[in-house]
Amino acid sequence: MIDFSDFDALRAAAGTELGVGDWITVDQRRIDTFADATDDHQWIHVDAARAATGPYGRTIAHGFLTLSLVVPMTAQIMTVSAANMAINYGLNKVRFINPVLVDSRIRGRLTLDSVSDIPGGVQAVRTMTVEIEGADKPACVAESIARYLA
Repeated sequence: MIDFSDFDALRAAAGTELGVGDWITVDQRRIDTFADATDDHQWIHVDAARAATGPYGRTIAHGFLTLSLVVPMTAQIMTVSAANMAINYGLNKVRFINPVLVDSRIRGRLTLDSVSDIPGGVQAVRTMTVEIEGADKPACVAESIARYLA
């Protein structure tokens, strides 16, 4: 865990990999809870019997579930205590490269791409690569933007 206690330290870290988080298991309960929250009950996610005969042989996580886990993955790797408030400013690019099969373990690898000044604080562009344990390709690569205000 890296804590940036001032914005100069955050600026100095631009262009570096900040670290790798802990493994998170994506079980069927998590997938079903996400399906309920988003009203996305497509069979490939929630119907184990039907998914067993589908292309992956079992259910898979929603892509947006994988993307939503970028938030706790980032929190495992970095904080910015110099900020009084952090704002999720959005995403530049997201790619879902490899499906996350039920009961897979995933983790985040975070790079701080750039830091720029904005009124009242700084804006950080970060790339999170969501790795799947034992897989050659990541599940997701997401470039996100956070604003840290003093």
